[in-house]
Amino acid sequence: MKDRKRNWLWIAGLTALVAAGAVQAKTVEVTLTAKEVDVEIDNKGTKYAAWTFDGTIPGPVIRVKEGDVINFTLVNPASNKNSHSIDFHAAEVDVLDEFAPVKPGETKKFKFVAKRAGVYMYHCGAPTMAQHIARGMYGVIIVDPKKYSRKFPKPDREYVLVQGQYFPNAEDKQAMIENRGWAGSLINGKMFHYDPVHDPNASLALVSKPGERVRIHFVNANINMPVALHPIAGIWDRVYLNGSPRNVIYDMATYNVAVSEGVSLDIVSPKDRPTNNAIVDHTMSAAMRGAITVLMNTPDADPSLGRGDKILLR
Repeated sequence: MKDRKRNWLWIAGLTALVAAGAVQAKTVEVTLTAKEVDVEIDNKGTKYAAWTFDGTIPGPVIRVKEGDVINFTLVNPASNKNSHSIDFHAAEVDVLDEFAPVKPGETKKFKFVAKRAGVYMYHCGAPTMAQHIARGMYGVIIVDPKKYSRKFPKPDREYVLVQGQYFPNAEDKQAMIENRGWAGSLINGKMFHYDPVHDPNASLALVSKPGERVRIHFVNANINMPVALHPIAGIWDRVYLNGSPRNVIYDMATYNVAVSEGVSLDIVSPKDRPTNNAIVDHTMSAAMRGAITVLMNTPDADPSLGRGDKILLR
């Protein structure tokens, strides 16, 4: 009788755990619209004939939790001239089905489960893929783990940085494939976007308070070039490969980010005084063409930045 009661208690407990997991998982509605529009690619307002998701480079940050179901819709308006598609690096689906091109005037719907925590690129995969990405059709999807841990602590602030190559001749897709003629490195869509040191027209910078743990969610959206990501005057306290809490390495001065790779990196500034860091692609040809981001660590740092919907500054 005792064994039977114990078994019933075990089954009841297991049922409760399964039910709790089912409650935690949810369906997230995500819609992106392909927009062929002119955007500004520097702090002076220089225009570029871009292809985008929702009209910005990069597209919107999509943030879900491990286990969530993403109910996705891609809209390609009839006013566009080109077919477009979506390739979620967080999705395990059929490349010939869910990721197939969508013609102007058509809409694509599909769903997938965000099974693995991490930071992933999404991008257009319609041919020629290099041109669609180079012209701005990329973004970030963050799949948060179900809970934080000692190895993966909750940060004080978070920022999203996406690096891409700027090819002034938007029509020369062969040059993009061969890496010819690129003239700038875009950070979240602009050269020197967050670098008032090298560009007097820059009005934005990342901020934190001294001693705070700042987590950078970084995606390399370059067409051809890896990124040697280094925080000048600092060290990456922890690096989470692919943004996964299971893949942690410590005390890295520079981390090499492959093309299309996502990574989360923590930096903790000194507690006892204001400091500044410059997060750079240590490949100098990229850094001096725009791949420098200033992080200012001051006691009066704006408390809203690096939190909520202000993790990608525009």
